Amino acid sequence: MKVFYLLKQGLLVLLVFSALIVKAQTGSVSGTVLDETGQPLPGASILVKGTTRSTSTDANGKFKLAGLTNGSLTLSASFIGYQTLDKAVNVTANATADFKLVPDAQKLNEVVVIGYGTAEKKNLTGSITTVSSKDFQKGTITTPEQLIQGKVAGVNITSGGGAPGGGSTIRIRGGASLNASNDPLIVVDGVPFSGNSIGNAPSPLSLINPNDIETFTVLKDANATAIYGSRASNGVILITTKKGGSGAPVINFSTNNSIGTVAKKVDMLSADEVRAYVNANGNAAQKALLGTANTDWQDEIYRTAFTTDNNLSISGSFKGVPYRVSGGYLDQQGVVIRSDLKRATGAITLSPRLFTDHLKIDLNLKGSLTESQYPNDNAIQNAVQFDPTKPVYAPNQFGGYFEWINGAVPNPNAPRNPVALIELQDNQGNAARSFGNARFDYSFHFLPELHANLNLGYDVSKGYGSTSVPTFAAQSASTNGSYSSRKNIEKNTFSEFYLNYAKNFESIKSRFDVTAGYGYYDIAQTNFNYNTYKGTGELLTTPVFPFSVEQNKLLSYYGRFTYTFDEKYILQGTMRADASSKFAEENRWGYFPSAGFTWRIIGEDFLKDSKVVSDLKLRLSYGETGNKDGIGNYDYLSKYYANSNNGQYQVGNTFYNYYSPAGYDPDLKWETTTTYNAGLDYGFMKGRLYGSVDAYFKKTKDLLSTINIPVGTNFSNLLTTNVGNMEVKGIEASLNFVAIQKENVTWDFGFNMAYNQRKITNLTLNPDPGSKVSAGDITGGTGVTLKYNAVNQVPGAYFVYKQVYNASGAPIEGVYADLNGDGIINTNDQYFYKSPDPNFTFGFNTSFTYKKWTASTVLRANIGNYVYDNVSSNFGIKNNVLSTQGILNNSSRDIYNTGFQSNQFLSDYYIKNASFLKMDNVGLAYNVGKLSKNGNTTMRISANCQNVFVVSNFKGVDPELISGIDYNFYPRPRTFTLGLNVGF
Repeated sequence: MKVFYLLKQGLLVLLVFSALIVKAQTGSVSGTVLDETGQPLPGASILVKGTTRSTSTDANGKFKLAGLTNGSLTLSASFIGYQTLDKAVNVTANATADFKLVPDAQKLNEVVVIGYGTAEKKNLTGSITTVSSKDFQKGTITTPEQLIQGKVAGVNITSGGGAPGGGSTIRIRGGASLNASNDPLIVVDGVPFSGNSIGNAPSPLSLINPNDIETFTVLKDANATAIYGSRASNGVILITTKKGGSGAPVINFSTNNSIGTVAKKVDMLSADEVRAYVNANGNAAQKALLGTANTDWQDEIYRTAFTTDNNLSISGSFKGVPYRVSGGYLDQQGVVIRSDLKRATGAITLSPRLFTDHLKIDLNLKGSLTESQYPNDNAIQNAVQFDPTKPVYAPNQFGGYFEWINGAVPNPNAPRNPVALIELQDNQGNAARSFGNARFDYSFHFLPELHANLNLGYDVSKGYGSTSVPTFAAQSASTNGSYSSRKNIEKNTFSEFYLNYAKNFESIKSRFDVTAGYGYYDIAQTNFNYNTYKGTGELLTTPVFPFSVEQNKLLSYYGRFTYTFDEKYILQGTMRADASSKFAEENRWGYFPSAGFTWRIIGEDFLKDSKVVSDLKLRLSYGETGNKDGIGNYDYLSKYYANSNNGQYQVGNTFYNYYSPAGYDPDLKWETTTTYNAGLDYGFMKGRLYGSVDAYFKKTKDLLSTINIPVGTNFSNLLTTNVGNMEVKGIEASLNFVAIQKENVTWDFGFNMAYNQRKITNLTLNPDPGSKVSAGDITGGTGVTLKYNAVNQVPGAYFVYKQVYNASGAPIEGVYADLNGDGIINTNDQYFYKSPDPNFTFGFNTSFTYKKWTASTVLRANIGNYVYDNVSSNFGIKNNVLSTQGILNNSSRDIYNTGFQSNQFLSDYYIKNASFLKMDNVGLAYNVGKLSKNGNTTMRISANCQNVFVVSNFKGVDPELISGIDYNFYPRPRTFTLGLNVGF
C-alpha cells in the first residue's frame, strides 16, 4: 500500500504544479448542446478537433472552453446515440457556438471501449456489443450483471435465485471449459477482477453499486478478447463507470422503493389432501400420526419483502478538474424470513488534465460495506417436505417449535421444522471491498500521436462472519447447539504499461494504430480456519492449520496492430504471452494470437450513395485464448493433505494427523480455445433499421479435466490433467428498429437471438467413445449420479433409463426399456437424454415515448432447456408420505400422476421440458423536467414490475435453472418498484 500512498502524494504535487504553469489566454468558446427536441443534453462531449482539448456539458447542456488561442478552429460535439456535429468557430474573448444534435440509431461513430484502448464502432473487427445506461434494465437492480439481462445476443445471465444480493451465472456463447472456469473476465474501469468468490458476501458483484455504471461492453470473439490472453476464453465484460463533467456541481438523487412477493410456490399437497391420502392408503399407526392443523409451510417461511435503494451523486469540475463523488445505501429484504442485505457504497473519480491536456489522469476509488443475514439453507426443502397437518409451534424443549421426536430426542430421520431452522440459527456475514486505480495517458509533446499509458490498481476484500445455533434447537441436538466463525482476505494488485501510436496518413489513405504493453498481476487469498464449539462452549473441532494462503501471479506481454486503408479495409492482429505460476516452469508460458479483417462494404462506390443501405460491413476473425482457472495454485506439485481426526497416531500424550499424498500431474499446461468468427453488420433506412449476424466455431483442446485413472497409477483414482477436447458452435443475430422518430413520439424495438451447441469430442488420453465422468448428483439418492460429461454429448447431459408407460399414459414403476436388447435391465440400458443447455435464447425489448411519458418492457425466452424435477423424484412417492420412520411427510402433486411406491431417481420421466417465455420487466416513467421556469431542478418518476410473468410447461417454481436440477431453490420474487430521480 506504500506504493499507492506515494502515488497519491505525487499526484497532489502534479496538480499543484499544473496550476502554476497555466498560461493566461484571451480566447474562449461557450455554448449549449441540445437534442432534436430542443432539450439540453447533459454530459455531451465537446472536442477541439486536431487537439486533445475537450470538455463536457453540465446539467443544462452548457459548456465553456477557455484558454484557447484566438483564431479559427473546429469544434466537434458528440453524445451517445446522436450523430456527431462539427462546427467552425472564430475564437475571440467570448465566442459562442450552439449545437443541435440529431439521433443516430446505428451509432456508427460511437467510440467504444476495447481491450487497452478505444475504437469507433464502424471500425471494429471483433464481435463487440455495448449497452449504455439508457438501455439498462430498470427497477430494483442490486447486482450489476442484472442491468444487461436479455440485452446482448449470446450472453445468458441466470440468477442463482432470489436471495438478496444473490449472484448470477454469466455465460458468453455457452462457455468452453469443463473443470476450468466458464465465467467471463470482468474489468471495471481498467481493474481486472480475479473471479474468486468473496467470503461472507452473497456474490462478488454484490459489492458493486449498479447506479455507478455508465456502460457495459461485451467482447465475444477471440479477435476482441485475445488481447486479454489467459483469462479470456469465455469472453470479457468491460464496465465503465460514470465520470465527472465540466462546470458547476450537478447533484443527482435517486430512490427506488420496492415490494417483493413470491411469484410461485412448489405445488405440494394441502393438509386436507395429505389427510385424505393417509386415510386411504395408510395403516392405523400412520393414521394416528395425522394432525389437525392446516399449515402451509411455504407461507410460513416466505414473506412480503421491502427494499429501498438510495443514491446521491455530485459531479462537475473544480479548478478545471472534473470530479464525481457518489454514495449509495441499499437495504434489501429477502422473501425468505431472516434473509437480508444491507450495503453502503462510495465512489470517487477525478480526471485532471495537465500540460495543455497532454497528460490525462483518471483516478478511481470505490468501496463498499455489506451486512448479510442468511437463512438456513435447508429451510426451503424442509418447507416442501414437512407434514402440513402439524402446527408450527408446540410446547416442548425445542424452543416451542413442533418437531418429530423419537423418545425424548428429535427423530434423526425426520425433516426439521423449517421455521425453527431459520429462527433458531443466526448466520451473519460482513464484507468490505475497496478497489481502484490510477491511469495516466501521456501524449508526447514532440510526437502527440504517441501515447504512454500507465495503469496501477488494486482490489482488496475482507469477509468475516459467524453461525450459531442455541443448545435447545432440534437441528443441532447431537452437539447441544453450535458456534463457528469464518474469515477470509483477498488482495489483488496489478500494474500495466503500454504504448500506443495512432496516425492517419492521408497521402496513402492509411491509418496505423499500434499498441504494445506489459502487465503484472498478483492474486493472494487467505482463509482463516477457526475452532468450532458446541452450544455449551465445549470444543467441537480443531483445524489442522489456523490459516491457508493461496497465491498466484501472472506476467504478461501483449501487442495489437491495426491497419486501415481508405476507411474501408481494416486488418488487425494481436498477440499476448502469459506466464502463470500455476504451471511448472517448462509449461508456464502460453501464447495467444488473433487476427481480424473488416471490409466496410458501405464505403464502396456502388453503395456509398445508397438511399436504402446505410451500413454494410463484413467481419472475419480468428484467435486463441487460454484458461488456467480449473486448477489450484500448485497442482503440478505433489501435495499432502491431513486426514480427518479419525486418522491419527499417538506420540506420548500428543495425537498427530496422518497425511496422504494427492494425485498430481507435473506436466499440467494451458487449456487453449481457438475461435473462428464471421459477422455481418447492416443498416437500412438511414440507420433506423440495423443489426448484426455472427456465426462462430470454438474448439478447446487440452481441457483441464478431472478424470478416472487406474488404481495404483497415481496417488489417487481421480486426476486433474490436460485431456480432452470440446467444440462450441453457434449463430447470433440482433435487430433494432426505430419505428417512429418524431418530435413528440419515438418508438423503438430491439430483438436478439442465439443458437448455441456444445459437444465434448474427447475425454481420454487414448480414444474411448464410451468414456464419461460424473458431472452432478441429485438429492435423495445416495451416490446416484444423474449428469455426466461424455464424448459426443453436451457437458452435464442427463444419463437415465427410458421410462415405459401403460395404455393410459401413466409411467409403470420400475419398468424401463431394454435399449441394448439383451433381455436384462441394468446400467447398460441407460442413455443420454437432454441437458440443461437451451438450444435457442431470445431477447426482446421495446420503448415507447410520447412527450414526457415512456413505457418500456423486456422479455426473454429459452427453447430446448430441460430440467430434472428432483422435488417430485424425491418426495412424490408413497414411501415418502407414509414413511417407515414413524413420521408423515408431504408430497408433490405428481404423486397422483405416477402412483410410485418407491423412488425412481433415474427415470427419464423426471426430465422436463423447461422452455419458457419471461417478461422480465415492464415500466412506465414520467419525465417531469424542470420544476420551475428559471430553476435547474429536474425530476423523473418511474414505476416498474420485475418478473412479471412466465409462460412454460414446466410445473416447478422456475424453469430457468443453470444446474438443471430443481431442488431447494430460493424463489425469484415478483417485485413492484416506485422510483424518483431528482437533479439539481
